[in-house]
Order: sequence, then C-alpha cells, then structure tokens
Amino acid sequence: MSENLLSRITLNPDICHGKPTVRNMRYPVTMVLDLLAAGMTSEDILGDYPDLEEADIRACLAYAARLADVKSIHRVIA
Repeated sequence: MSENLLSRITLNPDICHGKPTVRNMRYPVTMVLDLLAAGMTSEDILGDYPDLEEADIRACLAYAARLADVKSIHRVIA
C-alpha cells in the first residue's frame, strides 16, 4: 500500500523548483509535513486546501518515513 501512496509524490523540475510535490500540483511535501508538525489535523488541511485528498496527506507521511529510514549513520569528524 505504501508504494501506491508514494506514486502520489512527484518530482518535476518545472514545479516548485523540483521539490517533491503532491500529484504534480504546487503543494510541496514539506508544506504538508510542516502543517502537520504545527498541529493541524488532516481535516484542517483538507479544509484549507480543497485540492488535496486524505491519501495525499498519508502519501506525504509515507514519503517522510521512507526518507527517515536510514540503514546507518556515519559520524564525520571535521
């Protein structure tokens, strides 16, 4: 199911400077995540951005989870 959700996240150099967006619209994934982090609910976001769907919000979360799933962290000594 996560792969279906991730198909909603698009990378297009002509939209939002190539940042990951929701379904090729001008809604960056980071914006949706920032709204959630600020305490907005999915319902709040969908009310403010009627072009978005519940699955888009879940897709942003799935995308963030995929990015956070690192296999190892290497310490760099400067």
